[in-house]
Order: sequence, then C-alpha cells, then structure tokens
Amino acid sequence: MKNKLLIIGASGHGKVVADIALKMNRWQSVAFLDDDKRIKSSLGLEVIGTSCDVSKNIETSDIFVGIGNNVIREKIQEMLETLGASIPVLIHPNSVIGEQVMLGAGTVVMAGAIINCCTKIGKGCIINTGSTIDHDNLIEDYVHISPGVNSAGNVKIGKGTWLGIGSTVINNVQITEGCKIGAGAVVIKDIKTTDVYVGIPAKTINRKNVT
Repeated sequence: MKNKLLIIGASGHGKVVADIALKMNRWQSVAFLDDDKRIKSSLGLEVIGTSCDVSKNIETSDIFVGIGNNVIREKIQEMLETLGASIPVLIHPNSVIGEQVMLGAGTVVMAGAIINCCTKIGKGCIINTGSTIDHDNLIEDYVHISPGVNSAGNVKIGKGTWLGIGSTVINNVQITEGCKIGAGAVVIKDIKTTDVYVGIPAKTINRKNVT
C-alpha cells in the first residue's frame, strides 16, 4: 500500500468512497481524478486531474474507482489492472466483517454493512450502507449491493448484477450475471435469465410471469 490514494470519480459515490478512505486513516493524502474539468474539489479534497492522468500516478498512489455504474467501474478497473495499479479494498470502520470473508481488490464496504462468515466477494463490488450479507455467500465481480439489501445464507449473485435498495434474497438462491433487481423486490427462487426483476416475489418486467 502506498501513502497516497487517488479516487477516480468525484461525484456522489466517489465522495462516499473518499469519506471511508479518510476514516480508515491509512493514507497521508487523498485526492480525486475526474473527467469533468469544472469540478475542482469534492468533500474538501482536490481534484488533481482527469482519468488520463492515471498512468503518471501509478508509482506513487493507490488508485480506487469511485463510480457507481457497474459497467463503467469494471472497464476502468480492468484498465488499471493492465497498468499494474495498486487497487485497495476500502472498509468503513463501522461495518462488521465475519471470519473467513474474502474481499476482492477495488471493493468497498460502507457504513453499517454486515458480512457474515465464509462469504467471498469479488473485485470491484459495492457493499452499500446498511446492507447485510449472511454466511457462505458468493458475490461475483462488479456487483452493486444497494443500501438496505438483505441477502440470506448460501446465496450466489452473478457478475455485474445490481440489487436495488431494500431488496431481499432468500437463502440458497442463485442470481445470474447482469441482472437488475428492483427496489424492495424479494427474490425467492433462482433467477437464470439476465433481465430486470421487480415485485414480491420478484418477476421479470419483460416476460410475463417468468422468473
């Protein structure tokens, strides 16, 4: 780990990421890169350049992608990995992490989140405010777990899936990659087709009564 942290993205999600980094108290300095040149500072921290400036900071800084969109976050993090960047894991001090939990590079765990034992979370994931992930979950790369999501035991969530605020996944359920689960939805059985799912129980909005 290096003494400086650069966060790509200075908007809403990036600010929360920066706040966590500051509370971790591991870096001597924290700053942003953002492609909107009108933004000069965020959360009282300086925006020192754009994403094009990443390469010249690789040797001196840890770099974290503070962008909420799963697809964009994956694209940028994969680029960082090809450049050999040091990509940390950010964990809010007020989260709870159980034993034998694995967190991939570029994942952030926000305030009030609980991750129980023997869960594996891939790289570039967002475990958002007040969410709970129970034992033996497998959360693949670039998943976004929104605030207040509850995932029971032995759940698998596929790469790039987004779980909307307050949604629930019961135990022993698998959700395929690239899905969007609407706010407040309750997933009670396996989701095998990439789509948008809403309601209680969760059903696709594109094909009647198919889950």
